[in-house]
Parts: sequence; structure tokens; C-alpha cells
Amino acid sequence: MKNILIVSFLLGAIACAAPPNRIAAIVTEYRHNSHADVIVGRLLQTYTLDDKGKQPNLKLVSLYTDQVPKNDTSRKWAAKYGVPIYETVEETLTLGTGKLAVDGVLLVAEHGQYPKNATGNTVFPKRRLFNEVQKVFRKTKQVVPVFVDKHLADNWADAKWLHDTAKELKMPLMAGSSLPVLWRYPPVDVKRGAKLEEIVAVSYHTLDAYGFHALEMVQCLAERRAGGETGVKQVRCLSGEAVWHAMENGALDNKLLQSALGQLKKSPISRQPNKLLREMVKKPDLFVIEYRDGLKVSVLTLNGAVSEWAVAWKTTDNTRKSTMFWTQEMRPFMHFTYLVKGTEKMFQTQKPTWPAERTLMTSALLDALLISKSKNGAVVPTDYLNFKYTTDRNWKQPPPPPPGQP
Repeated sequence: MKNILIVSFLLGAIACAAPPNRIAAIVTEYRHNSHADVIVGRLLQTYTLDDKGKQPNLKLVSLYTDQVPKNDTSRKWAAKYGVPIYETVEETLTLGTGKLAVDGVLLVAEHGQYPKNATGNTVFPKRRLFNEVQKVFRKTKQVVPVFVDKHLADNWADAKWLHDTAKELKMPLMAGSSLPVLWRYPPVDVKRGAKLEEIVAVSYHTLDAYGFHALEMVQCLAERRAGGETGVKQVRCLSGEAVWHAMENGALDNKLLQSALGQLKKSPISRQPNKLLREMVKKPDLFVIEYRDGLKVSVLTLNGAVSEWAVAWKTTDNTRKSTMFWTQEMRPFMHFTYLVKGTEKMFQTQKPTWPAERTLMTSALLDALLISKSKNGAVVPTDYLNFKYTTDRNWKQPPPPPPGQP
């Protein structure tokens, strides 16, 4: 027994002493508090972005910036930490050697000056940048894991192409928001195998940027239901007076809405509980999602009343739960630490920490919902969202974050 313990200790010590994975970062822009800064910056500094405490076992060895704004900070940080900045994606992955020279890729295409598409979704160059990455993989006949921050793309065709290309190349792929991995108050989750009937969530800010986060929040709950994910039948997005009319006609469970709103801590409505939503919210939006197995999801964007995320759900036996998904809205934006930890695990194990299919679904849902909004709330059939997936990942409450700083 003693010898077994010694061997186990030595193996653990060897694992802890494993050299850091070499990571290439492909970003649209790198400025203070941008997604590139709070994700890639953790590889340069520490999990808390202050050069104190623990650091990911990941080493940033190269950087590509698609745009360089006047307030760029990539050059300052690269010079400080000795990270080369390359002019092309290929050089960033090969370090100029002509051979794949990294163990993983962070693709952070969020922020920057890019056009909007017809539905109002920002067209970040995810397909273009990912295309350059996969070209290197084909050329060198090697692949490494890739993480794509937030959605896979602004439209279904491009999102599916990214997903399918990764499958073809047998490339470990992950994507998504930090919401599925952050704090919940109270710390509850959908019981695995639960017979979910309805989910009602509240969100805020813009539909493209923050609406995506809200969809990731509900999807990480919905995917745990009995049978796993089986697809979505149709969606619609109502706006303005049509939202209030739909609610008056029973479009969603009002008790679930009130339960979700009751979890908010610092939103305007939590400070004025007796004020009517209709008085506080001038331009509401309502995402309505009908899943193939009968699950109904409603996401209300309530600017003026809500400035946090919360969600409530019920099962077929009328069991009800609700919680707030909390983000640290000041540096070090500690929720990004748990997103980075997820990517770190994938780079080390060569296996996605959570399924890319979740973000394929949420990317497609956002696209379809914004199409519905552009068509004045028309129902958009989503027969193409008939894919299935499951996950064995269990959410765990992170430890309390350090105090926020400006």
C-alpha cells in the first residue's frame, strides 16, 4: 500500500509539473477590458489579471490582431511578456517555421469595427479567421484544439460550416459564453433527466451581444432534461406592444417570470418592486422558442427594469426553481477565469470540456430569432435544428471572486 501511495504521489507530481500548452491567440482587437484582454490576458498575467496568485498552465506564444484601434494594448502587453505578434494567421500558428508549432488556438472575435448584417447581428470575421486556421491544419496535416469565444458565427450557414469542418478534421472544438460556468444565486441546476416543461428567463442590453448570453444560459439548463437535446421546432421574436399583448394572452408562465425577477439583486425593478414592468420598459423584446419535444422557452429582454440575468423553470410535476446568473462587472471580470479554465482543460485533455453543439444551437437560435424580429415577429421554422446532443458535465459553484476594481 505504501509503495502504491508513493507511486500515486509521484505521478501526481509529474502531472503538475507538465509543461504549459503553447497557445496561439487570434483576436479581432485587443484593448483594455475587451474580450481579448480578459481572456488572453489571463495567459499573460494570472487568473486575477494582476500578476498575483495562480496562472493557467498555458503559455501564449503568438498573437494575431485583425484590427489595431487607437486604444490598442496588445503591443504593450506583447512587448512586456515577450510575445511575438504576426501579420498572418498562418505565421501565428507556425511561428514562422512552416510547421504547426502550437498546442491550441484561442479565437476571440468579439469587439472591433465590423459591419452589421440584415438582422442587426455584428458580422465578426469568425469564418474568415477560422478558415485561415483550418488551412494551416490541412497544410501541415496536424490539428490542435480550438476555442471560439461566444457564438460560432452570426448566421446558421457559417456556424454549421465551422462545426462541420472541425468534425471533418477531427479537431477538438469548443465555443460559447461564460454564463454556463459562473455563479448562480441560489446555487441550483436542472436535475439531470428532469422532465422540463417551461423555462422563463430575463435579460438586458442588446439582442445580438447579450441575447446570445441569455440563450447560452437557458441552453445549459435545457440540455440536462430527459432525453438530452433533441432540437428546436420553431422560434419567433416579438417586440414592443406585441410583447405585452402576448403576455396578457398567456404566452408564458407569469409565476415563473416573477420568480426569475425575484432573484435579481441590483436591477431597477429590484429597487422598485411595486412598479409595473410596462411603466419601466419602453421597448421590450421576447424570444419564444418551441423545442421538438414540447419544451417551451421564453427570454424577455427588459431594458429599464433589468440589468442582470435570471431564469426560472418548471417540470411536468410542477416542481419550480429559479436562480440569478451573476457576472462580475468590474475587473478582473472573474467569470472569465472559469471560461479560461474550461479551455485549459480541453487543451490539456484534447477533449472538449462542454459540447460545441450547445453553441451551434445557440448561434443558430440567435440567427433565427433576429430574422423573426426583422420580419415583425413572424414565426421562423427551424427544421434544420434537428440535431441531438447530451453532456455529462455538471456545473459547480465557483468560489467567491476577489473585490472588483475599475
